[in-house]
Amino acid sequence: MNKLETNGAGTRRARYLAVFIGLLVAFAVLTVWNINSGSVRIPVTNIARIIFTRQGDQTEYDIIWALRMPRIITSAILGGGLALSGFLMQTFFGNPIAGPFVLGISSGSKLFVALVMIVALRFVSYVSSWMMILAAFVGALIAMSFVLLAARSIKQMSMLLVAGIMISYICSAITEFLITFAQDTDIVNLHNWSMGSFSGIKWSGVRISSFIVLVSFVVVFLMSKPIGAYQMGESYAQSMGVNVKRFRVVLILMSSLLAGCVTAYAGPISFVGIAVPHLIKMLLKTAKPILVIPACFLGGGVFCMFCDYIARTAFAPTELSISTVTALFGAPVVIAMLIKRHSAKA
Repeated sequence: MNKLETNGAGTRRARYLAVFIGLLVAFAVLTVWNINSGSVRIPVTNIARIIFTRQGDQTEYDIIWALRMPRIITSAILGGGLALSGFLMQTFFGNPIAGPFVLGISSGSKLFVALVMIVALRFVSYVSSWMMILAAFVGALIAMSFVLLAARSIKQMSMLLVAGIMISYICSAITEFLITFAQDTDIVNLHNWSMGSFSGIKWSGVRISSFIVLVSFVVVFLMSKPIGAYQMGESYAQSMGVNVKRFRVVLILMSSLLAGCVTAYAGPISFVGIAVPHLIKMLLKTAKPILVIPACFLGGGVFCMFCDYIARTAFAPTELSISTVTALFGAPVVIAMLIKRHSAKA
């Protein structure tokens, strides 16, 4: 029996190691792939020299450091943050279909960012990144509050998800109402942003978004033990010394901050927060937070880097909305998950 347990533990460790190595390899390959994709092809040797020695052809240097690297880092960091936000919401609601896009959290962020872009710019000449993130965070919290109010009276999770979708429609309707009274330049900017894209971000934006997402990741990772206890039920978590009320508040704040930061910089992006945590749990064959949290972060980055590559190159020079591509690859995962859950219950 002990030998079987030892063999089983060894198999699990090998699987965990294989998943993390696979994600890291995919991350490295996609980084080089994305750097070398575009109208200007740059040899891999030149890419390595420019990145590691900061020397090389000036044109290639500017293409890599001013255009492609900020976009790659943004897609990786924000993709990881969005997947992590989805995992936290799934933990909070106890349902794998919960996510920032489905529950209307992204739409709440979109509404408040639209308010800033349309209303605030009439009174000030410049809106900082921090103001955009704060607006998106407040919008996410308000939308989450409405979902939580609905959760008090709605016991069925399927109906709660419907309530989240309705909140999303309401936020979108208010946003469209604001656009009706916006100036033409504001409408163009808001439309481009609302389509979802990792393009156009500068290094200052990369630094701010990376700081917020990485600090949030560290905080969430340090919460691995209470999250694992909470997954076993509130009563079990309390017996393990977890202050459930405070823990739930922190969970909401972290998931809203991550979703809001992503929405502020890249617009609303669909299905990443649902599909990636499910895929990671399926690959690891465990829901242990200490493993799922870093794997989700890596997996979200890999998923968004891949989708961003498709968005840029599939119909070049025309660029697709990143949300269109993430939905194309993420929605089938969600459908398969629903079918699998339904078959298991039957």
